[in-house]
Formats: sequence, structure tokens, C-alpha cells
Amino acid sequence: MDEPSVLDYLKAKLTFWKKPNFELAGLDEETRPPEDLPVAAGEERQETRLALLRLPWPILLPSGLALMAQFFLEPPNRSGIPAALLYGAAALSGGIAAWKGWLSLAEGQPEVTALDNLSYRHTAALTGFLGLMVSFLLFGHNRFNPINLTIWLYSLAALVVAFAQPFPAPDWKALGQRLQSWLKNPSIALRFSWWGALLVVVVLVLAYFRFDDLNRLPMNMVSDHAEKLLDVGDVLHGQFKIFFERNTGREAFQFYWTALMALIFKTGISFLSLKIGTVIVGLITLVYIFRLGHEVGGKWVGLYALFFAGIAYWPNIISRIGLRFPLYPFCVAPVMYYLLRGLRRGHRNDFILAGLWLGLGLHGYTASRIVPALVVMAVVLYCAHPQSAGRRRQALVWGAIVLFIAFAVFIPLFRYALENPEKFNYRSLTRVADIEHPLPGNPAAIFFSNTWNALRMFFWSNGDVWVHSIPYRPALDVITAAFFFLGVVLLLVRYFQKRHWRDLFFLLSIPVLLLPSILSLAFPNENPNLNRTAGAYVPVFLIIALGFDALIRGLYNRVLSQQGKRAVILAGVALAAAAVATNYQLFFVEYRENFDQSAWNTAEMGEVMKAFTHSVGTPESVYVVGYPYWVDTRLVAINAGYPEINPELMPQQIPTTRVDPGAKMFMVNPADEQAITLLEETYPEGWMRRYPSEIQGKDFLLFFAPATKDSLP
Repeated sequence: MDEPSVLDYLKAKLTFWKKPNFELAGLDEETRPPEDLPVAAGEERQETRLALLRLPWPILLPSGLALMAQFFLEPPNRSGIPAALLYGAAALSGGIAAWKGWLSLAEGQPEVTALDNLSYRHTAALTGFLGLMVSFLLFGHNRFNPINLTIWLYSLAALVVAFAQPFPAPDWKALGQRLQSWLKNPSIALRFSWWGALLVVVVLVLAYFRFDDLNRLPMNMVSDHAEKLLDVGDVLHGQFKIFFERNTGREAFQFYWTALMALIFKTGISFLSLKIGTVIVGLITLVYIFRLGHEVGGKWVGLYALFFAGIAYWPNIISRIGLRFPLYPFCVAPVMYYLLRGLRRGHRNDFILAGLWLGLGLHGYTASRIVPALVVMAVVLYCAHPQSAGRRRQALVWGAIVLFIAFAVFIPLFRYALENPEKFNYRSLTRVADIEHPLPGNPAAIFFSNTWNALRMFFWSNGDVWVHSIPYRPALDVITAAFFFLGVVLLLVRYFQKRHWRDLFFLLSIPVLLLPSILSLAFPNENPNLNRTAGAYVPVFLIIALGFDALIRGLYNRVLSQQGKRAVILAGVALAAAAVATNYQLFFVEYRENFDQSAWNTAEMGEVMKAFTHSVGTPESVYVVGYPYWVDTRLVAINAGYPEINPELMPQQIPTTRVDPGAKMFMVNPADEQAITLLEETYPEGWMRRYPSEIQGKDFLLFFAPATKDSLP
């Protein structure tokens, strides 16, 4: 046959430096047969081939290969070699497409050449600095109080005033004239736009992912939740600590934030209070991911970043688990946004805001301590590239402002760290050094091995911690992993073409933000994990959005007919819908089932305890008999609404409960034969029944001892 095949066409495109040895006939409208004339079977096949040839294969091929590659890496049946070959082909074809301009990344907001004269208000700066020193001296004994808190906040306000650039004054006269004009003829104009409608749909979808069945997904707490809620209880009872030392020590932000949620939503010291707080933190992070995407790629990139980060299983788990993990990206997203915007437009207020967010983040989650290094890296990369020409001195001052403002916000913790360095650094040092556990090998070898495992977590395995992941699966789904790979390839190519510092910054920010996990040298089995790497999902989903936008925009601009453009839109919607369906399955089905099977059902036990105390018993007459590797007894009482009580009772203590003449209830592990025997001997008048849990394999025994007048054994 003389006509070229699809394979011939692909070969011709991949070997673009050679002239093809065939002509593509029939591509022009003039050469097509009239549609009302009969077409022979052979001509129909020819038209089909030509239609395939007319597809923009150089744009489609990299994404298609990457999608197929990631399918081979999906558990349970993985095939590493085909995946590696397909990803290699995707990198080659994507690199060629980017170099030739067939695939291109969206351009961000235009550079602004305004210069900063670096002036500041001397009196406000002196006032702020002196106030900072005084507050440092007053932040002793690990306590906030009205005096040190007032002086500290006043010094922060003074420093902001000292360094801030004034905003243009509003034209009150013009505003008044417009208001008078509107009052004379009041009207409200409603305008419809497809982009606005799509934004509303995206917000509704991500709200569903973040809030649906929040009270029951996840349903049960783990011991870390008990520690957090006890700290929240300390806050609500007036213990305003700077650093909470329980359970090896924690920064304070979550406990004050959760106490505020408990007061606002009337949810008390509960799992729901923790989850409401972390979900709201996750939503604020999404707002800044959208703004960051808009900054670096326009509104569509911002929308795509918001969508994919909003529905992805990784950020959803981190936001809904109720622990401090989302405070890491909560710090990273606004810091990156204000830092990049400030370096683009040279406005000092952006760096002040970046410093405030960075300082707040340092009060949140220990992993955020790596973010100052991210700021330093950004300023160094900016100064090393042509985009900083004429502004390098200003950039160094701007970076210093970020770090100084962050340090000012950090001052209370800094005072604590100087007084208690062992407690402040304990959690970090136990992972990096051999304080708690000897290093299992050469530190350099462990570091490079950890780095490799962390970098491939997006495609291969996100670790084995069931609390905040589905063990041993990729951190990304098939679609987002493929577009993350494509986005990385396109960023690399554009950097080599244009040498823009921001492209290199995005690529390097990922390993930097993975360092809290990579540096687990004493416990390399804890790397990777989705909590200590959570800050990295900010640049990761930004790169995913850039890759997705490059494909959709490239296809949309390539086709000329309206039918073709509609087909591109439908293809984009289909990919988005597939991502939604996949992540729904991962989070609402697989993660739920895995979590429920792994966690003990303290929620059900708490409900039983509450029912008993509201009928014939008291909180002090309910006991959970201790058993190895069973429930955290504190969680039972917390779920029942009694966080100040620990109902734990060891089996040998059962006879001592006879002194209480009131009705009693004991919760027992079905495998605890010793406790069952002691209960039957101590309370022959009692009775036992099995409580059928809604989760298979999580039943527990209830032993009821009726009230008696005889208080003696």
C-alpha cells in the first residue's frame, strides 16, 4: 500500500531533522470528496487513516506514554521495567515537543522593573526592636501572659509599620460620587462567565472531598490524638504554654486553634474539633495554591492547581486526620506565593507577609523548620540569574526582611529553645542522630537512599503508615502522577531555553521540602511518609497544573474547528472526572476500609460508656481492662465526653473495684482470658455479653456488675 501509516507519521515527527519520504495527501479541504457523494470502502479506510494522521500526536504522545507508564506502577500488580521504558519515552517525546514549541508552559504574571529605595521608618523600627527585646526577656517559664503577649504583638506591629511601603491612598471623593450615582439609580448587574461557573463547580467538588462525612472519616482516633486533645484541654483550662512538652514536645499553634474551633462550633474536646481545625487550615492552603498558580501561570493554572490539590487523596488525608500535618503546607503555600510575587514585582510588603506566615508556620509543625532554607534558596537562585539584574542588592535586603520578621514572630519559641534546647530539639534529633536509636549504617548512604525513596514516592510508594496513607501505593494517582512527570520535563526544557530562576526554584523546592522525611537517618523505615513531606505537595500540584494546562492549551490552540475545540474540552473534563473517580475510590473507600481495620474502635466504646453513665452508672464506674496492643483507654473516655478521666484498669486490679457498691461496667478484650476469669470470680452476680462492632473483627466484651449494698470483697 502506498499511503503512509500512523507509524510512518510518528517516525517522521520523532525524526524531525529528516525530511519525510512521503506526502500527506488529502489534508486540504479542496482535495476531500464532497460529503454527499458515495465513498468506497477503501476510501473510507483512507479517510480514517488521514483523520488519525491529523491528530496532534506530538502533543498527545508524551501524556499518553506517561499515563501508560503510571498504569504499570499501580498496585497490586506492578511492572517496573515497562514503566521505566514508557516514562523514558515520555521524557524524550515531551522534551522534543517542548523544545520545538509544540508543548509550552503557561507564562506567569509580567515582571515589574520597579526599584525599592530600601527606606524605612526609624522610630517605628527602634520601637519594634526594643519591644522585641523586652518581650524576649518576659517570655520565660514557658508561658504567654497578657503583658508579654501585648508587648510582643505591639513590637510586631511596629516592625511591620517600619518596613512596609505605603499603599496608594483611596480616592474617597470619587468613591463618594459613584455611591451617590448608584443611590440615585440603584441596580445590580449579574454577569455569567464559563470560567466563573467552572470555579464554583471546582469549589463545590473540593468542599465535598473535605467535608463529606467528616465526623466518621476517619472515625477512630489514635494515641497521638489523645495527646493533642489533652493539650487542647490545658489551653481551655487556662494553661497558655509556648511549647507543649507532653509526648516529647509540640509547637503550640494547633492547640490554640483547636480550642478556638471547640468554642466556636461547640464541639468540645473532641476528634471533630481537631478535624474542623485542620480542614480549615487545608482550605486556606488551597486558596494560596490557587493564588500561586495564578501568579506563575495565569488563572487557568491556578484553577487546575486548586482542583487537583482539592480532590487528591494525599492532601485530603493530611487535612482530615486531625493532627498537625497540614500546618506544614499551610506555611509553605503563602510563603512561596508572597516570596515569588515579591521578587517579581519588587514590592516590600510581600516580603513582610512572607515573613509573618513563615514565623506563624514555625509555631505549627516541626517540619516547617526547613522553610527558612527554602527562602534562602529562592533569594540565592534569583540573584544568580539574569532576572535580578539591577536588583540583587534589594533582593538580599528583601530576603533578610523575610527572615527577620519570621524571627520576630518566632521570638517566644526562641526563648524557650534557649532555655530548653533538649526538649525543643528532641523530636528532630532522635531522627537525624543516634540519640534514641543507633544509625543503621553509613549516614551518607542512608541519606542518598532516603532521597531516592522520597523522590519516587509520587510514582511508587508513599510509605507504610496506615494512619495517614494507603500503605505502599504511590502518593499520586495515575493521572496526576503522569502530569507531574510531564510538568517536570517541560520545566527542565524551559529552564534550559530561557534560564528563568523560577523554573529551577520549583524543581529544587521539592527535594528541599522533602528533607524533614529524608533526614530520618536513625529510622530510615519512616521515610517516605505523607506527613513530613506534606509541604512538598504545594509545588507538586503546581507542576501538575502546569503540565495539564500545557496539554489542554496545546491541543486547543492546535485545532481550528469548533468541533475539535469542543472535543479538547471534553477530553479535559474526562481526565478531570477520571481523577475525581480515582481519588474518591482511594480516599472514601480504600483509605476508609484500611483505617477502620487498623484502628481500634474507641468511638463505639466511647458511645457505650456515655450511654452507661447517662443511665445507671457514673464516669468513675466504667473501666477498660488493659490488654497488650489494644485500645488507648484515654480515647474511650474522650469519645464519651470525659477527657479528664482515664478508665484504664489492669486485670490484677479487678478485685479492688468491689469496694464500690454502685453499678459498674467493664470493657474487655475477647482474648483476655485472665480478665474474664477474674471478673466472673469477683462478681458472680454479674453478666457478660459481646458487643458486635460495625467493623469486622473489632468486637469487645461488656461485663456488667449490678449495684450491691455489700461493699466488702
